[in-house]
Amino acid sequence: MAKQIFINLPVRDLRKAIAFFTQMGFTFNPQFTDEHATCMILGENMFAMLLTEKFFKTFTPKEICDARKSTEVLTALSVGNREEVDDMLKKAITAGGREPREKQDHGWMYGRAFEDLDGHIWEVFSMDESRMPEEMKNRGSGGA
Repeated sequence: MAKQIFINLPVRDLRKAIAFFTQMGFTFNPQFTDEHATCMILGENMFAMLLTEKFFKTFTPKEICDARKSTEVLTALSVGNREEVDDMLKKAITAGGREPREKQDHGWMYGRAFEDLDGHIWEVFSMDESRMPEEMKNRGSGGA
């Protein structure tokens, strides 16, 4: 079983990316930060490595996806409640991000999304499993 998760994302301008996510309230591990990369702390044992495109290319022979034109990954972050979802979106938009779609409210689950400065999509959601429809609760236990 995995002990930690590190999401590696290419960024065009590392300083601007750090400023954007700092405005949102994220912090960084200075031990893994230099002019090529930074380690953004998402939560306990969850990190996003923001790598300059040149440095990112040293890890893969493939072309880097232009996240402003194509979507390669959706990174979803759960938070405690709807207010935290809305607060994070407000911070993202204030910092220069944009909201690419309408919010999604399923009663028991509420989510919104933002694009960072490089076009990466971050989905922020909260859910109250006690309000989850019964047919969904039974999916994992051999139910319909």
